[in-house]
Amino acid sequence: MKILAIDVGNTNVVIGVCEINKGENKVDFSERFSTMKNATDIEYAVLFQTCFSLNNLDIKQIEGAIISSVVPELTKTIQCVVKRLVGKEAIVVGPGIKTGLNIKIDNPAQLGSDRVLDAVASLTKYKPPIAVVDMGTATTISVIDKTKAHLGGMIIPGLKVSLNALCNMTSQLPKVSLEPPKNLIGANTIDCMKSGILYGTASMIEGMIDRIEKELGEPVNAVITGGNSELVLKFIRRKVYHEPDLMLIGLMEIYKKTLEE
Repeated sequence: MKILAIDVGNTNVVIGVCEINKGENKVDFSERFSTMKNATDIEYAVLFQTCFSLNNLDIKQIEGAIISSVVPELTKTIQCVVKRLVGKEAIVVGPGIKTGLNIKIDNPAQLGSDRVLDAVASLTKYKPPIAVVDMGTATTISVIDKTKAHLGGMIIPGLKVSLNALCNMTSQLPKVSLEPPKNLIGANTIDCMKSGILYGTASMIEGMIDRIEKELGEPVNAVITGGNSELVLKFIRRKVYHEPDLMLIGLMEIYKKTLEE
């Protein structure tokens, strides 16, 4: 069956049309566009329809939908879009939804749906312990131990958030794009900033994973995902697994679990 999977983040909305089969699930296509917190359901519906059209998909083929959202003010809007386009009520990931995840943080209800999806999806592909680095507006790291329990993790200012803060809070530093610098050691202000943000972020990820391994007392499978992950991937010097569709994989797994209920 084909389902519509939607991940609403602070910076981007990612939609994917996925096929759930008895065997391996697959993502037919995924598209990413900017999150517009004040947009109406009609405006989002046009964006969704454009994505379907560009990928030659007949909306009538979609049999269900599931939404993960960390932007509460948009959740109802996206639900309305799904209802209008697909004619079905979307499942919303949140408290009460069966995930199969053993969450051991102090207050499991506080764990964001994005981090739940990261953990659920990574456990379908990799042997724990696992550290999932999700590079969006914030960079989050989720730690799953060898018993498949979600222990918690870290929340770090995102790559672009850090860069924007640097530019906005200093008088003499310009706004820069994020092409790689020519060398690690920058010879001018712009290259110094590019090196600092890209190599600095890569080094932070390496260092955090090393510290996680030390605290757990064993190696972890490191998985990296999120809209900013490709910017730093080639600068990371340890083995990591890049999973750009990790959220969609998690949404498919949770949708399957709801069918089993």
